[in-house]
Amino acid sequence: MAITLKQMRYVLAVAHTGHFGQAAHECAVSQPALSQQIQALETACGSALFDRLRSGVRLTPFGRDFVELARTTVSAADALDDFALHRSGSPDRPIRFGLIPTVAPYLLPEIFPRLTRQLPELRYTISENRTEDLLSALADGSLDVALIASDPPAGGPRLAVTPLFEDPFVLATPRNETTAEPVSLAALAPERILLLDEGHCFRDQTISACRLEGDRAPRTFAATSLSTIVEFVANGQGVTLLPRIALRKEASDPRISIHRLDDPGAGRLLTLVWREANPLSPVLAEIAKVIRGGNTIPDEQM
Repeated sequence: MAITLKQMRYVLAVAHTGHFGQAAHECAVSQPALSQQIQALETACGSALFDRLRSGVRLTPFGRDFVELARTTVSAADALDDFALHRSGSPDRPIRFGLIPTVAPYLLPEIFPRLTRQLPELRYTISENRTEDLLSALADGSLDVALIASDPPAGGPRLAVTPLFEDPFVLATPRNETTAEPVSLAALAPERILLLDEGHCFRDQTISACRLEGDRAPRTFAATSLSTIVEFVANGQGVTLLPRIALRKEASDPRISIHRLDDPGAGRLLTLVWREANPLSPVLAEIAKVIRGGNTIPDEQM
């Protein structure tokens, strides 16, 4: 049996999500269909690609070698496909667009009406993941472009990095607390600062802004989303930093107050990144221009 590009794409999706169900969602197929294709591939190879665990899946040694070769093959096939599509005009497949979780729910409602209006010939598939996983997906060709909030690490593929706009941070506290403004981050009690869990770049940015390393390391509480943290703040369990783009959604709770930070403040730079070698680079640059040109960051809701 000849190995197909579809099977390789399925394997790559499972490898980077660590879950058959999530991979099926990413590939827009049913989980049984994806599982059947991977099982057929494993039978043809005479070796398992994944160890099936209760908590998900893990690549076998053979699977790791297979994935490395599959990434190269799929990337080359996508490059050839995109080259042909670009020569004929705009791509006739969706742009595969990834965003980090501390951006996606807040920026998507703003940018996609503009993208649809100003670039009506383009279609998109959207995925939400942490920075490390988005960069891995760019490297293996399963994503075309990603919106992130940190510098890509050295050592990966050459990326085009296009700044979009600055996203300042503010402090959220329980409404019934008295807080002098502007707030000095150095004066905050480390044990009261609520953070996202490991792997979120916003967690690392908060730790850096509040100087929480060493003796000022925060307590072990860590949430999976900003919405969860805001709920804890509203119930008097602590305080947290929020990116300004999140305020329309997260600052509507009357049980919290939003405060400006003392100079020099803190924030992050949102950027759009894609592989320099991507033949769709001119199209992706147009997407960046639309997002950057229509930026509207909400004012603090006091």
